[in-house]
Amino acid sequence: MRILVSNDDGYLAPGLAALADAMRALGEVTVVAPEQNSSGASNSLTLSRPLTISQAQNGFTFINGTPSDCVHIALTGLLEQMPDLIVSGINNGQNMGDDTIYSGTVAAAMEGYLFGVPAIAFSLLDRGFEHVDAAAEIARELVERYIERPISSPFLLNVNIPNLPRAQIKGIIGTRLGKRHPSEPVIRMINPRGDPIYWIGAAGAAREGGPGTDFHATASGYVSVTPLQIDLTHNGQLPAVSEWLAARAT
Repeated sequence: MRILVSNDDGYLAPGLAALADAMRALGEVTVVAPEQNSSGASNSLTLSRPLTISQAQNGFTFINGTPSDCVHIALTGLLEQMPDLIVSGINNGQNMGDDTIYSGTVAAAMEGYLFGVPAIAFSLLDRGFEHVDAAAEIARELVERYIERPISSPFLLNVNIPNLPRAQIKGIIGTRLGKRHPSEPVIRMINPRGDPIYWIGAAGAAREGGPGTDFHATASGYVSVTPLQIDLTHNGQLPAVSEWLAARAT
C-alpha cells in the first residue's frame, strides 16, 4: 500500500513524525508537508506565487505553502503513482465540530478526497503532543482495519483522539460533528509603532455536544471517527429558495 502523509503543523512537528513511523509498518510511505505551521489555513491553495519543494534530512519533503498545496502538488506532479491512502496529522489539538471548516489538517485529507483518494485526518485532543505515541497506535489500528476490510468507495474520515495512554482509551466509535458557540472576541493590542493589532480569539466552547457527537465521545474517553462530505448544498432550503426566486414581486 502506498501512503501519503501530510499535516498542517509543519514538517518538523512531532505528530507528523509519529504518524509517518506508524504508517511505515503498513506500506510505502511518502511525507509531503508544509515548511511552516499552517494551522487554520483551511482549503486554501497558493495561486499568487510559485512554490518550492525541499528535502529535509529525515527524508521528508516540505513545501513553502499550505497543507492543500502539499497534497495537490504531490498528487499532480510529485508522485509517480497515486497513493492508495492519504493520512494527515497527527494534529497538535482537536478538530471537532466547526473546527473542520478551518482546519488545515482536515483540508490536507480533503484535498486527497477531492482526487478520489481515501483520506483520514488525525488530531490529538489537547495541545502539546502528550500521549502522541498512543495516538499513533490508534492511527495504525484504523489503517490496519481499512487494509483488512476495505471500504468500497473513497471516504474522508475525521478522527479525534483523547490525550490518554492507549490502555485508558475506551474504544473507537462513529460520531457526527457537534457545534461550537461563536469564537471569543478578538484580542486588541498595540504594536511597538503604536498601531492597533488584533489576535483572533479562542474557539468557542461546545454548544451541541450531546451523545453521538465528537465532543461527547472524546470527553467520555473514546476516539471519535466522523465521516465527512464536501457537498455544501442545503437541500432543506432548496425548495424555499426556488419558490422565492420564482415568486413575482407584488
